[in-house]
Amino acid sequence: MSHWLPASPCTPSTCAGHLGPARHPVPAAALLLAGCALTLTGALCAPLALPLLGRSRRERLIRCWAYGVVRAFGVRVRVLGPPVVRGGPSLAQGDLSAARGGASLVQGGAQGLLVVANHVSWLDIPLVAAVCPGRMLAKSDIRHWPLLGPLAALGGTLFVERERLRALPDTVRAVASALRDGARVVVFPEGSTWCGRGPGGRFRPAAFQAAIDAGAAVQPLRIRYRGGPPRNLAPAGAAAFVGDDPLTASLWRVVTSAGLTAEIRVLPQIPAGSLPGRRALARLAQSTVASDSANRPAESVHH
Repeated sequence: MSHWLPASPCTPSTCAGHLGPARHPVPAAALLLAGCALTLTGALCAPLALPLLGRSRRERLIRCWAYGVVRAFGVRVRVLGPPVVRGGPSLAQGDLSAARGGASLVQGGAQGLLVVANHVSWLDIPLVAAVCPGRMLAKSDIRHWPLLGPLAALGGTLFVERERLRALPDTVRAVASALRDGARVVVFPEGSTWCGRGPGGRFRPAAFQAAIDAGAAVQPLRIRYRGGPPRNLAPAGAAAFVGDDPLTASLWRVVTSAGLTAEIRVLPQIPAGSLPGRRALARLAQSTVASDSANRPAESVHH
């Protein structure tokens, strides 16, 4: 298999489970309808509403909508991390599900910002957008997903044909161009989803070359999904969308898992030009994102 097509050991049968309380099918079905309806509403209204708004209002609307999508599927949202200031408002630490009117924006300023995160679920996309909306880099298959595919295209997603290794240089140039234009580009450098219980995958260096070419800083984010009572948050695999798991099965697993919390931590930015090459930059970003996962209990790691 090509290194451009990374594989994960995670499978739905071994990794995608929920040990916490289950939600009754009736309210679960209501959440599923609400989440799909809000996603579809965004896909239909975005082309009409977003061009009429200024940049700050447009991003505020995207953040509110993305946060609402995650909550509509019955998942709590928790944002953690120190304030990040880069040409604009800082990120307020706290729980978005409890905070009212608190800022949750990572600003990219006049220069672009490469946002990188570990990849666990389809929920990662609206979760990251709720914190720092930007142009996603995603595999071309997502373009054909129901609901999320059209919305991704409308949001300026940069689609990658992962099966065509020769397309990689064009992808790097497209990302670098977007960064030079001042955009935030969101990348999941593992190249595949992992359930989040182990150390995760290796960060592929291609996107980091685009950051070097554009002189853009790198903003690492760490994503986790927890299950159980707020005071006893254990790792939850219900949100994991791995292997050959059908999207419909993953959607139902999420809405039937009560007490599911999506946690996203904003980590220190890596300044542009701080490392000599893309591989070193990718390794630093990977170690930053995975820095506290090495000390997890052995039973939470793949065997």
